[in-house]
Amino acid sequence: MKVLSEPPFPAVIPDRPASNELILPQGILGFEDYHRAELLYSEEHLPFLWMRLHGPDVLHFVVMEPASIIPGYEPEIFDEDAAQLDLNDPTDAMILNIVTLNHNQPSGATINLIGPIIVNRRTRIARQRVISNHGRYSSHHPLVDNSRPAVAGRAT
Repeated sequence: MKVLSEPPFPAVIPDRPASNELILPQGILGFEDYHRAELLYSEEHLPFLWMRLHGPDVLHFVVMEPASIIPGYEPEIFDEDAAQLDLNDPTDAMILNIVTLNHNQPSGATINLIGPIIVNRRTRIARQRVISNHGRYSSHHPLVDNSRPAVAGRAT
């Protein structure tokens, strides 16, 4: 996975609301020293978001809420994880999944459906967790279905 040092838009976004900040008490897998993050976006890049991690260095990950893109994705979290995040209702949770981009082959982008970052929308506390129904999903789920051949246009 390539970790980006800079997003493709300005580092300073004027009047950014505090609601874009996340607290990551345990960091994320491989980056346990990063306990604070911001969600940034650019209209032209939606549904993709940038998650800027603050820690020893500033790092950026591409993330997205998969519900509208991945049909049938229904992550289930363990009761203990829900309790740690103080999730009383499923609508309290925002699910963010990390996207891996291949700059040489953009159509080969994948999304990690097994280890989402689960955010409590009320408290802004987030944790990356392996979902309880992980056997149904992949950590390298393709975002683009490359199995169907492209249909060439017909000459008239």
